[in-house]
Formats: sequence, structure tokens, C-alpha cells
Amino acid sequence: MQDESRKKGKHTADNDVYIRPKAAERKLKAALELGIVAYLYGVTGTGKTRLVREVLARKQYEYYSARETQPEEVGVKPDGQERTVVVDDLYTVTMQEEKECWAALFQKLAGQESVRLALVSRAPVPGWLLPLQVEYRFVEIGEKDLCLTRRGQDAYLELSGIRLEPEAADRAWELGKGHPVSLKLLVLENGDVDLAVKNMWLWLENHIFDQWEKELSEFLMETSIVENYTKELAGMITGRDDVDALVSRAEELGNFMTRTGQDGIWEYRWAMRQAMRGRLARKYSREQIRQLYSHAGLYYEMHGRYPEALEMYGKTGRTEDIRRVLSANARRNPAAGSYFELRDYYLSLPEEMILGDPVLMCYMSMLHSILMDTEEGERWYRELEKYAKKHSGGERREARRRLFYLDIALPHRGSADIASLIKNAGSLLPGQGTALPEFSVTTNLPSLMNGGKDFCEWSRHDRELAASIGKAASIVLGKYGKGLVPLALAESGLEKGMDSFEVMRLAEKGRIAAEGGGKTELCFVAAALLAWVAVLNGNAEFAEDIMTAYRERAEKEAPRTVPNADAFLCRIYLYRRQPARAVEWMEKAPDENGTFCTLERFRYLTKARVYLMAGKTGEALALLEQLLCYAEKMKRTYISMEASLLLAIALYRAGREEWRKTLQGCVTQAESYHFVRLFSRECGAALNLLETADLTWQDEEFRNEMLDECRRMEKSYPRYMEQGTDAEVRLPEQAVKVLKMQAEGLSTRAIAERMGVKENTVKYHNKETYRKLGVNTRTAAVNEARKRKLI
Repeated sequence: MQDESRKKGKHTADNDVYIRPKAAERKLKAALELGIVAYLYGVTGTGKTRLVREVLARKQYEYYSARETQPEEVGVKPDGQERTVVVDDLYTVTMQEEKECWAALFQKLAGQESVRLALVSRAPVPGWLLPLQVEYRFVEIGEKDLCLTRRGQDAYLELSGIRLEPEAADRAWELGKGHPVSLKLLVLENGDVDLAVKNMWLWLENHIFDQWEKELSEFLMETSIVENYTKELAGMITGRDDVDALVSRAEELGNFMTRTGQDGIWEYRWAMRQAMRGRLARKYSREQIRQLYSHAGLYYEMHGRYPEALEMYGKTGRTEDIRRVLSANARRNPAAGSYFELRDYYLSLPEEMILGDPVLMCYMSMLHSILMDTEEGERWYRELEKYAKKHSGGERREARRRLFYLDIALPHRGSADIASLIKNAGSLLPGQGTALPEFSVTTNLPSLMNGGKDFCEWSRHDRELAASIGKAASIVLGKYGKGLVPLALAESGLEKGMDSFEVMRLAEKGRIAAEGGGKTELCFVAAALLAWVAVLNGNAEFAEDIMTAYRERAEKEAPRTVPNADAFLCRIYLYRRQPARAVEWMEKAPDENGTFCTLERFRYLTKARVYLMAGKTGEALALLEQLLCYAEKMKRTYISMEASLLLAIALYRAGREEWRKTLQGCVTQAESYHFVRLFSRECGAALNLLETADLTWQDEEFRNEMLDECRRMEKSYPRYMEQGTDAEVRLPEQAVKVLKMQAEGLSTRAIAERMGVKENTVKYHNKETYRKLGVNTRTAAVNEARKRKLI
């Protein structure tokens, strides 16, 4: 034990600069005052022990290192005797017997009201301390808490005599984020950021990585070839059967990786992964590294994760593995296969290889259609026809199956002849004992009418078609046919203004059928229909609950629908007047300025709405013109109407007279289908134009019904898609001061004391700020204010 009661002030050389990290100091003081166990963790050099000594400098306390001390040396004294006990280096406790002894000691100390206990280690709370944490609660002070704020970093450098140009200071912050080690190295290198980064790697090598045992070091190097891994993947890559023990040991040694999800997915911190990959390149032969990538590729291939498999096999140079994966992916439909992501692989295949495989020819026809290269899509269709004529037996049957599939599924051919094709297939396939390749009716969108194909024309005769081809469709579409008919009727009715209860009844019927052996993608359609009903009835909050519940399910069952579920949620944010959440969604929205991806059409249309809300009319116009070009070329009637309506709104806001003509075309087309909800979904944004323009109407009943519903929706969502609401937030000077202090980590009480106002005044500013920024928490408010450059 070291009695630290007489050590005051600095504990190193007089010229050593030290600034206490405010967040960590506040947490530690609170834990000590309240008698809660404090648990500090971070890699070597983050200042854990220094902080404890600084905070306790004027108090009497006992300091122990678990590396050099046995639990019985700490001991337990009679309750009532004031003690402050600090136990450092807990990461060195590795033997099970040692863990049990230390845990028993901490149990006794934590149970004494007169004892203040602080534990220090390199990693988050280990498993052997979890029972204690559950019983007594810990105040956890992590590595992020031990880092300085930007203001703290600038102060540290100034006190150390380092003067950086603004650009260099920004770069130092981006690279280190106030990490104590990075700052010390930056000072040692006299402000040379590049040299400090280089030495950071050397520091990690010498002070951390070289201290690990050989087995653990090899495990971490070998698994660094992937961005994240499960225990199963780690075992596949390394060939080890003790992955559990190695992962647990790695977690106890330091805060180098994070665990996400209930399934246990580990991900290395960026610096850690880069360092491990560098060590791997130095210590392993090329053949050994290729073997690791081959093992990872096989794992991904076995689990149907073809993009990752191709990435791994690409490192090995084994073309036969790549071809095998490409052929397997080609057997999937566009909703399940990575058509757009893997296009470069397929487009680089030798033509003679494709011509010898009907599956690849079918894939190439579909791929080119998705890329809107319709001529090339038809060319590969004709090549497949030639193949079917030249071959016999199983090869011919496979080619004909693929041709029949393309007749139904090719995006650019529209839906005009699909009803007759489905009828023929329904009577033909059972006799042959052959099924069509799987056909997705949604392509992961929350719609049947506007999913894999545009079925607006079917809506004119929805009941008749449901009766005449419903059974045949179930045969042709397999699992995608379960729940299809009631869901299609529900969506058609929704668009035409059907009573909400009837839409809900049909949607629930379809959902139950889809859940009984059908596809989760159809449950997405059901969730979307129920959410639209909630929105139309003025309950956007319930709509968000519905879609959030589906999204949670989809993460496991249908992960490819998650991006579109997020886009749907973004549309709900627009109704709920939460522009900050909509803008946050934009960070993961697809970029229309690169290669236009037709499979992203739902997200593009969502993005156009956010552009309009944010006052970015030019960006909205450009995106909507692309969507209209796509709609015309690929015979997408609904998207043509939807994009035209949004384009009219954008043109109106841009002050261009073309909006009237654009709106008239949209109205005329939608009127012929009686699509009321196309307009009412846009609330006042559409109503303003519809009431302003002198439009020609063919159906007065449709006009009145649509305008009445638009007015109801405007009352429910009066500020939906209101222009400029994202950029024009203005906060009072006092509110900005509160935000700045919150960004520094100050509590409400501390802010009130510093400003000389009551706590209720601070809380009022918080409430108003949250409302204006469209957020619900302090952290979100600070982040949003930074995005908007308000602080």
C-alpha cells in the first residue's frame, strides 16, 4: 500500500502540464461524494491514475496495484472507519482464483457505507465484476471521458508552448480527439502532427502490443483482416477452438474493441485494426495471409454474404472461388442478390463464360435492365433464347425457366402482359414439376403497386384481377404469393381513398398470411399500409411505432429492407416536425450524383422531400428530373406522378411558371386512377398549389374528395415539408450559452450557478431549444447545434 495523504499538487516534473478532463473529474467526484464505486478504464497513458491522484490530492487515501498486491493486504476494517481505497491495474488479474478473491473483497468494501472505492483498469468492467456492478452500480469513467475537449486541447498545447496554425490544430483534433497520449506525443514532437501520428503507432507497438502473449497477439492479427467478426467467423479464420477465452482475454486487456448486438459482433477500433494489420503483414508470409482471407471468404460464402465473400476471395487471387460466388449470387432475385453492388464483377466477366451459363445470361439481362441499359438487357435475353433452342434436356428446361422469369420480371418491360403470363404459368408449371426462379414483387420497397413492377393499371380492375389470377399468382410467386392478394387490394384501396378500417382489415389479413410461411418483405408492405393509415388519421407518432417495430424485426429477418424502412421513418419525421432527425437520415441516404441506382428509388423520393423541407430547391429539382427520366424509360407510372407532384412543388418554390403545367399533367394522370392519397400525403405543400392553380378537372367527385382530404391533412400536419425549417433556426443568446456549457459537460445546476439564474430557467431554455432543433435529449441538442454551427 502507498499512503498518498501527503502527496499534493503535481506528481511529476514541475514543467509537466496537466489539465483535468472535466467529464471524468465530474463523474469521479460525484461517485466519491455519493459513495458509489467508481470504475475508470482506458489504455495505457490516458491519465486514469493521474486523475485519481489529482482529485484525491488533499485527502487521505490508500493506493494499491493489483499487480503487486494480494487482496488480503487491502483487508476489511470495521464499518464506520472512513476509508478511500484505490485499486489499480485490475487488468493484471487473470487467474480465476485471484478474480474470486478480489471480487469477494470488493463486495465487502462496497457494502460498507464508510468506504469510498475506486477501481482502475484498461478495459470496461470485466465479466467477473459484473455481479458486483449489478448489485452496487458503478460510475463508469471511460476513455472518452478521460479525453480533453477541443477547448481543453487548445489550452493544453498553449500551456506546453505549442502554437499551431488553425488548420494544423483542426487536424490534431480530428486525429486525436483530445486523447492524452496523442497530445503528449504532439508536444514531444513540437507540434509536428505527422510525426506525432507516426510515433503513436510506435507507442502502441512498444507499450501495448509487444506485451501480449503470443497466442492472443496472433489471434488479434489474424482476425484484423475483417472489419468485424462473430466468434464463429473468428474460429473459421483462425482455426482455433478457444475463441471464447481469447476474446474474453482481449476484452480484459484494454479498450481496443467494441461489442454490438445481441449476437455478439466484435469490431476493433480503427487504430487497433490498422496496427494489427501492419503487424500481420510483417510477421506472416503472403501464403499464410492468403489462407486467412480464403477462410474468411468461405465463411461469408456459406452464409450467403456474397459481397464480403468476393472481397475476401479477391485478396487470394483464386478466380475459381470468385466465379463460384458470382454464379450463386446470380440465382437470386434483385431483392436478395447484390445486383448493383456487384455490377463491376459481372460486367468484367468474359462474354464466352456468360454465354455458356443460362443463369449468368439471365442475370446479365436483369442487371442491364436495372442499370436502364434496356438494349443490352434485351440482347442478353435473345442470347438466352438462342441457348434454349440449341440445347436439350435439363439445360433447355433451365433456360426456358429463366426466359419465363424474365418475361415477368424484367423492369423495363412494364406490367401490361403479366396477367396473362401468370395465368399461363399457373397452369403450366405444375404439370412440368418445375418452379420459376424466385420473383420479388417488392424489391425491398414498402409497396406492391410500386414495388418490383408498376401495377397502377391493375388498380383500375383490382377486385376482378384478384379473383381471376390470385391463385395462379400464388403458384408462380411461391412464398411471395402468401398474403399478396389482400395486401394488393389494401394498397390499391388506400391510394383511391378507401375507408381506413377496410384498408387496415385487408392489411392485417395479408400480414397474417405472410407471417404464415411467406416473406418478411410482404410484412414490410403490411407495416407500411398500417403506418399510412395512422398518418392519414393524424397519428404520425403511432405510425412511427409501427415502422420502428417492423425495423427491429427486419434487422434479423430481412436486413435488405432496413434502408427503406429508415427512409419511411424519415418521411414520418417530416410529418412530426422533426427536421433534425430527417437531416440525420440524409447522412446515410444514397448519392444521386454518382451512378443512379434504380433500386434506390424510394430513398431518392424521400431525399427529394428532405431537400424541399431544407430549402434546397435546386438539389430537389435535379433529383426529381432524374427520377422522371427513370420513370419514363422504365414505365413507372406511379413514380412519374409522384415525382411530377414534387417537381411542381419545387418549381413553385423556385418561382418558375412551369409548375402549373407540371401539376396539371400530374392531376390528369392521377385523376384517371382516382389516386386521392398521392396528393393528400403532401398536405399543405400540395394544397397550396392545387388551390392556386386554375386546373382542368374531369372528375368533380375526385376533385372534391382529394381537396377535402388535403385540408384535413394540413390541419393535422400544418408545417409538413415547410420550406427552410432546417436552416433557419434562431436561438436566443442565453439559450446558446446554455448549449455551450452543456457541450462542456456541465450539469443543469452548475449552468444555473454560472449564469446566476434559477435551474428552472435553464430547464426552460433546454425545452425550447429541444423543440426548435427537433430533438429529445441534451446530447442530441449539442450535436444538432454543432451541425448547424450554432455553437
